Amino acid sequence: MSKAAKRLGIHPMTLRQWALDGKIPFTWVGRERRFSSVDIENMKRGSSSIARPRLELLYVRVSGSSGQESSLEAQETELRATATGEVVKVVKDRGSGLKENRPGLNRVLTMVSDGSVTVVRVTHEDRLARFGVGWLKRLFAVYGVTVEVLHPKKLGGRDELLEDFISLVTTFAGRLYGMRSAQNRRRLLAESGQCDNEGRAA
Repeated sequence: MSKAAKRLGIHPMTLRQWALDGKIPFTWVGRERRFSSVDIENMKRGSSSIARPRLELLYVRVSGSSGQESSLEAQETELRATATGEVVKVVKDRGSGLKENRPGLNRVLTMVSDGSVTVVRVTHEDRLARFGVGWLKRLFAVYGVTVEVLHPKKLGGRDELLEDFISLVTTFAGRLYGMRSAQNRRRLLAESGQCDNEGRAA
C-alpha cells in the first residue's frame, strides 16, 4: 500500500479509504492489500473515473490578539467567493505568523492529517506562516492535501529578501513593545503598592 500511495502522490490512509469505498480494486495477499500497477497508472493518467472530492479548508489569520474582525471577515469573504468545492471549515487564527503553536494552525494540521480536507486555501502565503510555508506544503502533500494561495507572491530576489527582513523586524519590535508595556504595568503597580515582591498583582 505504501508504495502504491507513493506512486499516486497520496497518503496511504487515503488509498486505504479509496479501497474501502470500492473506488480502486485490490487483492489480499496475506494481511496486506495489493494494487495493480495498471490501475495505478490509469489513475495517474486520469483515465480512471475515480475523482477525489474537493474539500476546502479556508484559513484566515490576523496578527493582533483583539480587534481586526473586519480583516478576518474580508479574508473569509474573498476565499468563499472563489471556492470551487465544498467549504468544510473556516479556521480563524490570531497571532504572529512566526508563532508555530497557533490554535488555528493546530486545527488545520489535525484536519489535514485525518483526511477531512483535500485543499487548504489562504488569501496570501504569509497568512499561513511567515516562514516555513514550503515545509508545510510538503507535509500536507504527504496526506494528499494541497495549499492554494489566492494572491501568490510576485516578488523575487532582493525584493523578497527585503520583505522577509521587514517582517522579522516588525514582529520582534512588536514583541519588544509588548514586553516593555508589561514591565511598565508591573512598575506602576509596584509603585502604587498593588504588587507583591515578585511583581505579581496582589
